[in-house]
Amino acid sequence: MSKTIIISGAGGGIGKLTAKIFLDAGWRVGLVGRTPEPLETLAAQHPNARAMPCDVTDEIHVEQVFGDAVQAWGRLDVLFNNAGVSLGSALIDEIDVTAWRDLIDINLTGSFICAKTAFGLMRAQDPQGGRIINNGSVSAQVPRYGSAAYTASKHAITGLTRSISLDGRAFNISCGQIDIGNALTEMAAKMTKGVPQADGSVAVEPVMDASHVATSVLHMAQLPPEANVQFMTVMASAMPYIGRG
Repeated sequence: MSKTIIISGAGGGIGKLTAKIFLDAGWRVGLVGRTPEPLETLAAQHPNARAMPCDVTDEIHVEQVFGDAVQAWGRLDVLFNNAGVSLGSALIDEIDVTAWRDLIDINLTGSFICAKTAFGLMRAQDPQGGRIINNGSVSAQVPRYGSAAYTASKHAITGLTRSISLDGRAFNISCGQIDIGNALTEMAAKMTKGVPQADGSVAVEPVMDASHVATSVLHMAQLPPEANVQFMTVMASAMPYIGRG
């Protein structure tokens, strides 16, 4: 029987590319996103795809759509916790508190809710177990200039990943994190035009094809239960990274 994965933020960008890679590999894929149309369009093209319109910050809705998928499939093998947003470059005293709260609600609380729900399903199923892969960011390791909200959310994802890894041992649930740098998606298109640097300049940054992220997630997901990629960094080779220089 084909393995199953739920991907949040599957309506575009890395989530959509990853969904296509998994579908091509024969997986059954649940497509989670706030906007139904792109999910339904992709699902209409693939019999193994399941459109799951959902707001990841709504615990009741997440539990419902995840539960419906597992009831249809029989089990959940993998969650790719991918949904997230960013803000424009701004110093901390320029960040609107409402915008901060909205970003934290999606990037961190949404990831927590999806992981919490998937963990419970994986713990209850027979045979017990599964894998959760969190989308971190290079910003989970080193900050980008003017990114206090986004960087804080991604540092928190690292703590969530480590905690799930520890909590999941007894239930054969593993958790890993993929930290992504300058993958060319709609969100990263600004890199090709110039983004603020720590020295006050604005510079174009190298980017990479986002498909490299999708194939890396597939590699992590296909590992046997006794093996886990705890942290993986996939980034454009020449982008600012160490010390953002």
